[in-house]
Amino acid sequence: MSLPATEALHQDCAIDSLPSLQAAEFALMAQQTALSAVNRVLPQISAAADVMADAVRAQKKLHYCAAGISGLMALADCCELPGTFGILSDAIRFHMAGGVPSDGDMPGFTEDDAKAGEDVGNAVDFGDAFLVLSASGTTPYAISAAKTAKENGAKVVALANNPDTPLLECGDVSICLPTPPEIVAGSTRFGAGTAQKTALNIMSTLMGVRLGHVYQGMMVNVVADNAKLKNRAAKMVSHISNVSEQMAYATLETTKGLVKPAILVAAGQSIEQAETLLAKHLGHLKPCFEDIKN
Repeated sequence: MSLPATEALHQDCAIDSLPSLQAAEFALMAQQTALSAVNRVLPQISAAADVMADAVRAQKKLHYCAAGISGLMALADCCELPGTFGILSDAIRFHMAGGVPSDGDMPGFTEDDAKAGEDVGNAVDFGDAFLVLSASGTTPYAISAAKTAKENGAKVVALANNPDTPLLECGDVSICLPTPPEIVAGSTRFGAGTAQKTALNIMSTLMGVRLGHVYQGMMVNVVADNAKLKNRAAKMVSHISNVSEQMAYATLETTKGLVKPAILVAAGQSIEQAETLLAKHLGHLKPCFEDIKN
C-alpha cells in the first residue's frame, strides 16, 4: 500500500547525505517546488477569499481551525488580520488542537481528539466562515470540527495536502495543495506548511481587497498602534491625497487615527462627508473619489 505524499520518502536523495551547502540548496529547491502546488488552486483560493469577505461584511466571524504545524500556519495568518486590515479581533476565532503552545512543547496526541473538534464546530454560528487545515487531510480533530461547523451553517473552507481525503469532502470550498514528499519524511513544516501559509496569505489578502482595505496597493485600514505604523499611515494619507506629511498627521488626529476617512478629509471632505461616502461605498475609496469628482 503506497503512502500518502505527506508521509512518503523523497526520492531524489537523502538530505543528510549532502554537504552543508548542497543540503541548503536542496532544501530551498524543495520549498520552491512545494509552492508550485498553489498555482493549481488559485480559483479555489479566490473563492475562499469571497467566503471570508462575505462573512466579515455580514458581521459574522472568521474561524481558523487546525492541529500541529497546520495550526501554527493558521495562527500566523489570523493574528495579522486586525493589524493589517483592521478586522475586529472580536470577529476572529482561532482553534488549535490542545491550544496554542506557550513553550516548545506541542503534543501530537491532541489532533486525535475528535470530541474537541466537535466542540469547536458547535461554537460557530450560521454564516460564519470556517477555515480548517490538515496536511494529511485525515486529522480527526479537524474533520470533526469541519463536519460539525458545516452542520451548524458555517461556510467551510478546507485545506489539505493530500487529494481525495476526508477533510476535503467537508468543504464548501476545498483546496488541495498536492505538495511532494518532504525532504524529512512526514515533517510537514517544510513543503506542506509553506504551501499552506502561502495559500492563506493570498486568501486573506484578497479578502482585504474585496473589503476595500487595500487601495493602490496600500493597507488603508491599518491599525496604526505604534510609531512605525503611524508614520506609514501618514505617508499613505500624504501620497493618496497629495498633501504634506504634516497635514496628513493633523488629519489623522481629527479622525482618531482612521486612515480611510483621513484620506478623504485631506482631500477636502468634512469628517461627516467622509463617513457618509465610506458607508455608501462599503468602505471602498475608489468610488468615494469618483463621487467627489462628480
